[in-house]
Amino acid sequence: MKREEALNILKKYVRDDKILKHCIATGAIMRKLASELKEDVDRWEVIGILHDIDYEIVNRDMNRHGVEGEKILLEEGVDEEIARIVGRHNYHLIEGGIESYNTPVEIALQCADNLSGLIVACALVKGRKLSEVSVNTIRKKFKEKSFAAGSKRENIMLVENLNIPLERAFELALEGMLEVKDELGLE
Repeated sequence: MKREEALNILKKYVRDDKILKHCIATGAIMRKLASELKEDVDRWEVIGILHDIDYEIVNRDMNRHGVEGEKILLEEGVDEEIARIVGRHNYHLIEGGIESYNTPVEIALQCADNLSGLIVACALVKGRKLSEVSVNTIRKKFKEKSFAAGSKRENIMLVENLNIPLERAFELALEGMLEVKDELGLE
């Protein structure tokens, strides 16, 4: 599946601009993590783009989030493996929580999903200027638990299980998001 096709499917189910941008940012980070790990960059980006396809439909009901996304993607004819990964990304529904993720793509998705929000929050503090966010900025804000509190630090840190140091993950995420900054409405 190509990026544009994934975006078209996403836009059929998501109207909220913030969620659309979050999915684009998550996809951009997934692409960079895939490249670092010598994985399929296009496939991983598509997974990032589609991961919250059901968020509006389930009205933030974490007992349904992911499950409904998987159903939607299967109905749309999306690859079963992609649909399954989207279905499993809500760690609230997975027995064992985040510790149960053991495939690189699932671990990367946990990192990207949460890191995208942290980096957007950093950009907002800098007047929507993503170009002024540095790895140092991300590192400092990462340590402030109250800053972008919804960005789960333990989920981001899972990336170290892939032998990607946290600092390198920050670099990759920032690079990826800078490549799509116009789509994110950031400078």
